[in-house]
Amino acid sequence: MEKPTFYITTPIYYPSAKLHIGHAYCTVASDAIARYKRLCGYDVMFLTGTDEHGQKIEDKAKAAGVTPQQFVDKIVTGEKGVLDLWKLMNISNDRFIRTTDDYHVRSIQRIFRKMYDNGDIYKGKYSGMYCTPCESFWTESQLVNGRCPDCGGEVKYAEEEAYFFRLSKYADRVRELLLGGEFLEPASRVNEMVHNFLDCEGGLQDLCVSRTSFTWGVPVDFDPGHVVYVWIDALFNYTTALGYENDAYHDFDRYWPADVHIVGKEIVRFHSIIWPAMLMSVGLPLPKKVYGHGWLIMDGGKMSKSKGNVVDPYMLAERYGVDALRFFLLRSFPFGSDGSFSNELLISTINTDLANDLGNLLSRTTAMAGKYFGGTLPEAQEAGPEDAELLEMLAALRGRYAAQMEKFQMQNALAEVFRVISRANKYIDETAPWVLAKDEAKKPRLARVLYNLLESLRICGTLLRPFMPESMEKLAAQIGAPEAAMSWEAAEQYGVLPAAASVTKGENLFPRIDMEKELAALEELKKPETDPIEPFKENIVFDDFEKCDFRVCRVLKCEAVKKSQKLLRFELDDGSGVTRQILSGIAMHYKPEELVGKTVAAIVNLPPRKMMGLESCGMLLSAVRMVNGKEELHLVMLDDAVPTGSVLC
Repeated sequence: MEKPTFYITTPIYYPSAKLHIGHAYCTVASDAIARYKRLCGYDVMFLTGTDEHGQKIEDKAKAAGVTPQQFVDKIVTGEKGVLDLWKLMNISNDRFIRTTDDYHVRSIQRIFRKMYDNGDIYKGKYSGMYCTPCESFWTESQLVNGRCPDCGGEVKYAEEEAYFFRLSKYADRVRELLLGGEFLEPASRVNEMVHNFLDCEGGLQDLCVSRTSFTWGVPVDFDPGHVVYVWIDALFNYTTALGYENDAYHDFDRYWPADVHIVGKEIVRFHSIIWPAMLMSVGLPLPKKVYGHGWLIMDGGKMSKSKGNVVDPYMLAERYGVDALRFFLLRSFPFGSDGSFSNELLISTINTDLANDLGNLLSRTTAMAGKYFGGTLPEAQEAGPEDAELLEMLAALRGRYAAQMEKFQMQNALAEVFRVISRANKYIDETAPWVLAKDEAKKPRLARVLYNLLESLRICGTLLRPFMPESMEKLAAQIGAPEAAMSWEAAEQYGVLPAAASVTKGENLFPRIDMEKELAALEELKKPETDPIEPFKENIVFDDFEKCDFRVCRVLKCEAVKKSQKLLRFELDDGSGVTRQILSGIAMHYKPEELVGKTVAAIVNLPPRKMMGLESCGMLLSAVRMVNGKEELHLVMLDDAVPTGSVLC
């Protein structure tokens, strides 16, 4: 009999910097769902990958002095890159797509032309506010306090020739899809999409789908100078990775439509509005579901590479183990809601659930089987009244667990398993095996108690396999359970292990962590590793110092210098009554708007110097130090009470 198929995808991640624990959260959740479906007997296709084109990548590569391809290659395939991270986290993806893959590029060109030929793409002119980190255009009404509504970053006015997708044409069909109640989950996301994007003032607008202001993208093959803008390139990866419009793969008919796209809530709009409209345009079936999970919150805000408030999954995995980290991510946070990450919560979860409950149950059970029966239980066993409640819970567990997993509520599925584990620990106290062991006549009862505990571990261990695959292999070995005993079918049956089960007391799978010591150690890790300071220069005579004219200035205006990655242009009040212009190479460290109104220090008697065609009359004072091999620069700022023009001496 042919297996039913299940196609699950993560978003394809943007390799503008190393991935963080928030990306791992999404991918581990998708992996657990994929492993669960395989456990249930499905033919699973699990796709993840990277979205590698766009202006942000082009800008970052230029700043780093490398080509865009070299830049993304380092982050994706380099040491501790994306592929290494997914290997570390034991991600079982069946395929990995990069939007720079040749087959994908060719497919996108064909798809773009197909949409153009059917009249859904037309040439026009774009003018509006653009956010480079999000690669999104926004209208003035969509901005929040003049900034990007998604990331809160600065937006800039952009105007250029572009191709547009007739997204407005599909507004009614998309609204019907969203209000149908099955396509987008959690349900709270539906009203947000309909209210904010479909029923907003002006309705659903046509979408810019090409750019001419940068070159790092898929070329529009029939119009040189245009590159395909991010969303056609990125979203169609879910189909091209199966072979749509290419000969690299031949799985499209087998797996499409996707059963679920797992995405972060910040990109639900693209997946629930733009993506189905594009599929409608090319005549493809729609995915069955889009699930928008919440964010990991830290210090009151979403973890973000641009904000810098990220947690390194490598460090956590190395300290606590990959399975413990995977478990924590899916046990602690409701999947559709935001969750607050903290080291205290991580350690507490490991100690409570894994060390105290599961680890303790395994350790006590195997130790008692070894101590009282030499590791092999006798076949002569005797049931008792204390068994009933535990066995009832075991009989119902698989069904209760599956009901939650089918809804992608991993935290609830784990709660069901740990309710049984907690009951099994209580069962030990109720039956008191150490008392039974003192009476030879009660050895059959003791054997059944231990057998019930082994069966509890087997069934619970089977259902924990999607979350902690390596640890559950070790658990199975310790309780003497062969692969067949850890199957989905066996998880619904009691008595799968032979009565004369043999166990092995193995390693402690989840050692308890000293909370106080570990938090102190983590604080030490946070401290920046400061490189040696620059050598002090040779002494000078005082007369040389007196030649330098250091003055207090106030920043009247600050703006980026066009075509320069580093320079900011300052207009300064130096107290003379004449505005002074100084150019400073600190654009990588400060945003211009942050500096307006600040009181700074400058040397004002340097000879004027031409930079990017502009004259710089002086130099601002900054403090520079190398930290972790990277330059940290801090502009010297003074108390605003200090009058402009004051001499620094």
